[in-house]
Amino acid sequence: MQMRPMELAAIRAGDVDVAFRRWERPRVRVGTRMRTAVGLVEITSVDRVPVSSLSAADARRAGAASLAALRQGLDRLHADRPVYRIGLRYAGADPRHALREAVPDAAEIDTIIAWLDRLDRASPTGPWTRETLLLIDELPAIRAPDLAQRLGRDTPAFKQNVRKLKERGLTESLDIGYRLSARGAAVLDHEGHTRSSLGRPEPEPGVPLPHLGAAATRALTAHGVVRLEQVAGLTESEVRALHGVGPYAVDRLRAALDAAGLAFQPG
Repeated sequence: MQMRPMELAAIRAGDVDVAFRRWERPRVRVGTRMRTAVGLVEITSVDRVPVSSLSAADARRAGAASLAALRQGLDRLHADRPVYRIGLRYAGADPRHALREAVPDAAEIDTIIAWLDRLDRASPTGPWTRETLLLIDELPAIRAPDLAQRLGRDTPAFKQNVRKLKERGLTESLDIGYRLSARGAAVLDHEGHTRSSLGRPEPEPGVPLPHLGAAATRALTAHGVVRLEQVAGLTESEVRALHGVGPYAVDRLRAALDAAGLAFQPG
């Protein structure tokens, strides 16, 4: 079930607790917890409803501007399909966030290594786990298609493999590309792999940008802005003027600045 960044942010804030979709049949189950950019979102209900029953209250709960806007959105695609109302609840942070920062002990590393070995043995195209981890370590924040090309793999298969590593907390998805986690680095170091990142200069001190979406992140980094402290040196108007930075990204930046005790420059 796909959800837009602004929709996810509203679910996390508690402002949105339902979504409406036109499906031939239900695509999610009650109790499912989906991993999203803002954390876990739980499906609390799935009900087929007639369009005629939709109300202004439904529109507000779904974050739509009006009942008319909700109905227009539903009629834009697949207007012949039935409508389902999906109950939603923010269910907390993604547990993988804490996992990837937890450096494993020797017993955990042995378990992870055995799991990686099983993945390599089961692969019809040959071993890939260490090669992928080392490439992400060498080239963080690089587009998945570019990484896949370097390994001679197609992008969907490469992304699927990286998701397996992410499930074990070995990698982290960025707005653009990936990076190796502390957990993944510990595994490579334990095995004695030569890591090119070990000689890389330490990043500048400060608070990293929050997840903003690829377009906004690309726009800011193109202007040398990679830390919240640098954002705080700009006015909100200057940030909004950057091509690719939309309302969702500005809201995320404002919230992150506030949490860090910072703010946009006045003006």
